[in-house]
Amino acid sequence: QIQLVEPGGGSVQAGESLKLSCTSPRFTSNRCGAEWYRQAEGKQREWVSSIDRGDTPTYADSVTGRFTISKDKAKGTVLLVMNSLKPEDTAMYSCRTFGCLYISDNNYWGQGTQVTVSS
Repeated sequence: QIQLVEPGGGSVQAGESLKLSCTSPRFTSNRCGAEWYRQAEGKQREWVSSIDRGDTPTYADSVTGRFTISKDKAKGTVLLVMNSLKPEDTAMYSCRTFGCLYISDNNYWGQGTQVTVSS
C-alpha cells in the first residue's frame, strides 16, 4: 500500500519560500518517480514538477528557476523547494506516484497541502 504524506504547506508573503515533502515507501526503494500538481480555487489542476526514478527533474515554465524538486531516497521523501513565491502560486499542492517500476504502483495521490502566498 502506498501512502503519500505531504506536510509543509502554509501561508507566506510574496518572495518567501516553502518546502513541501511527499513521503512513501515506494520512493525509498526507488520504485517510483513523483509528480507535483496544484489546483487553485476555480481553476483546473496543473502539473508543476516531476522527478523520475532516475532522478531527472522537469518543471513547468511558470516555476522554472524558482522551484526545485529532489528525492531523498534514504527517507523515501520527495521534496519541492519553492523560492520566490508569488501570489499566483497560491493553490492546493498534491503529489502522486508516476513512472513506477510496477504499473500497479502508479497514480497514487497524497491528500494535498494548501499553499497561500500573500502580496
